[in-house]
Amino acid sequence: MSNDKSNGAGFVDNLHAPEVFADAATGFFHFNGNIRITFESVRVDHSTSPGPVHRVVIGRLNMPVPAAEAFARGLLDFIEAQRAANSTPQAKATIQ
Repeated sequence: MSNDKSNGAGFVDNLHAPEVFADAATGFFHFNGNIRITFESVRVDHSTSPGPVHRVVIGRLNMPVPAAEAFARGLLDFIEAQRAANSTPQAKATIQ
């Protein structure tokens, strides 16, 4: 989570905000100063057996370009930090 308070707005952590899982970011589109990202999830139609598998659009995210750039940089920084932390040799657990 970003701690950027440069715009002066307070932060409210909404515990009821929905969480969405996506298998992939399918498409990217730039229009009117916004980046639009389409997300997909693989779903199975169980009305028949075996059920056919479909790639289904589950949502779209629209962000102004500066916010999308900050999001992309922040995400890459986070992934790099996680990889570095996971590549550090860990001490073996001692079971007593």
